[in-house]
Amino acid sequence: MIDLGDRIKRRRQKLGLTQEELAARTELSKGFISQLERNLTSPSIATLMDILEVLGVDISDFFAKDEDEKVVFTPDDMFENTDDEIASSTLWLVPNAQKNAIEPIMVTLRAGGSTYPDAPHDGEEFGYVLSGSVTLVLGLRRFKLHKGDSFCFKPTEEHYLMNNAQREAKVIWISTPPSF
Repeated sequence: MIDLGDRIKRRRQKLGLTQEELAARTELSKGFISQLERNLTSPSIATLMDILEVLGVDISDFFAKDEDEKVVFTPDDMFENTDDEIASSTLWLVPNAQKNAIEPIMVTLRAGGSTYPDAPHDGEEFGYVLSGSVTLVLGLRRFKLHKGDSFCFKPTEEHYLMNNAQREAKVIWISTPPSF
């Protein structure tokens, strides 16, 4: 049996909405939303459709089984792209991450390799150097990172990684929203 109230509550919380905000956007009372989330009342079809519209989900996705959502990914699920022109490869750790809020990749930079410059965009970038050393270029600034170092920034300038060392470097890089 589907727990309608729990699904609405989880989706509302995922969007960072309070019960008051959901109530205001759907022209319902906070008390009704509270009772709905605790399965003490049931919405009409029209009310449910209004709630789902505010929650940004269509009815088929809302009622899709959670078990269908893939949680664990193995190397067989991952996709790798090697670019010999810039001496690097990118491994997408979570396939179809474009539908998620974050996109984790592992970048491998051979000696002299780099990533392509990425234009400024909304969101945040995070990286962790697994091995080797790299230079993070942010606009006119350069930051040298070694194994065990991490970076985090808002991508308000062109940015990329390069490897000026003689050995390979590996970096876990996470972007939000997805942009790789």
